[in-house]
Amino acid sequence: MPDTALPTNNAAPAPAPKPEPAATSFLAARLFDRALTRIASVWREMAASVGGEDEGIEAQMKACLEGRGGEVSARNRAARLAQSYLARDAAGRREFLSTLATFDTDTAAIRKQAADLPEDDPLALAKLRRALEPPRRRLLTQLTSIPDGMRFLVDLRAALLALGREDKALAALEDDLKTLLAGWFDVGFLELRQIDWSSPASLLEKLVGYEAVHEIRGWRDLKNRLDSDRRCYAFFHPRMPTEPLIFVEVALVTGMAGSVQRLLDTRAPASDPARADTAIFYSISNCQRGLDGISFGNFLIKRVVDLLSQELPNIRQFATLSPMPGFRTWLDKVLATEPEKLFSTEESVALAGPDGLKATLDRRTWPRETQTVRLLEPILPRLAARYLLVESRGKRALDPVANFHLSNGARVERINFLADTSDKGLRESAGLMVNYLYDPDRIDQNHEDYAGEGKRNASTAVRRLARGWSAS
Repeated sequence: MPDTALPTNNAAPAPAPKPEPAATSFLAARLFDRALTRIASVWREMAASVGGEDEGIEAQMKACLEGRGGEVSARNRAARLAQSYLARDAAGRREFLSTLATFDTDTAAIRKQAADLPEDDPLALAKLRRALEPPRRRLLTQLTSIPDGMRFLVDLRAALLALGREDKALAALEDDLKTLLAGWFDVGFLELRQIDWSSPASLLEKLVGYEAVHEIRGWRDLKNRLDSDRRCYAFFHPRMPTEPLIFVEVALVTGMAGSVQRLLDTRAPASDPARADTAIFYSISNCQRGLDGISFGNFLIKRVVDLLSQELPNIRQFATLSPMPGFRTWLDKVLATEPEKLFSTEESVALAGPDGLKATLDRRTWPRETQTVRLLEPILPRLAARYLLVESRGKRALDPVANFHLSNGARVERINFLADTSDKGLRESAGLMVNYLYDPDRIDQNHEDYAGEGKRNASTAVRRLARGWSAS
């Protein structure tokens, strides 16, 4: 993002150039680096009071576990340990993590203690459970006591995830940290807040950097997404009050939206929220890589549905406008292996075979070709319906976004042709988008159907499309 000043609260924005195409991809990392620079100086000041500057990492970790002195000394030693990690390069940080991973459960001692465990002795069993906890968990927990310690641990897990799972010791450390974070970031501890144009400038900047679905192209685009007919909500943790964990963007419209370009058109005038009858969730972005696998999205959507129902009783319909990021990958694979499953003879002739369809979709200009659009309009939604309702990974939908919304209790309501004509939309979803409907009266039952039996609820029209492919 260009170094353009953001507006202060309630101030009109200064004109800002559009970001370069790759700008927002590194903005979040730049914000994190800026925060680290600030907090590292705080940790250095805390660390100075406990000395031991020449101690190695292992010695520092042992000192933390020994817990000499009071709580202040313990926090200062934890700060020194965190600061030591930040001061290292990539290789040094991996060495730090590998050393931390060695502080594992003493398996020999556990075997002996388990062998000597008396029957019907709850206290002995509780002692064994405590012994099973690896010391590194206590170390990780100590780090929560320092300023921005929770954020440090979230980013520590992000670093572990980036290293993969080939190193079993690091994978076990990552599992331990995930378990701790899942408890600390239980949804009951989270705060739901609305983000609007009067929110702190630093938070608006983060919104731009973390948007993962539809890139925010400058401050005019951002202001449009926070206008009177829009809503943006995010979950925050009390120990990370300025860092959104996940956020959802909502448009208040009349009827089911079927084009993201029209929905995000900055030239369109704001509509009256009091006249809207539909809330469209058009972007959900996870902000913290270190919290991957810890689900907030389903709770976020339900909470927002409840809030909007209270604020705007005229809203009768809650739905998404969602991409299908795996559709083209699946389609290309089937075109290469089993194309006979996809088309009638007439369609195959018109398309010049499966290679013809792939070549057509690979052309960025095809949405502007009238004859091509007429040919593909009945075909692509039918293939998408099959992809959403039939193709599976086990009992679950093959498409990750479909799996997310079906798991949350939505149903597949409508498939929209040429709904996203951006390069990304054409490349990943062949320009198609999906409306997933959240019916407050059916959310729980739909969730149970999918979680228990893998049943994918869908509208009659989409089910008819999914069946229609074989009869064409």
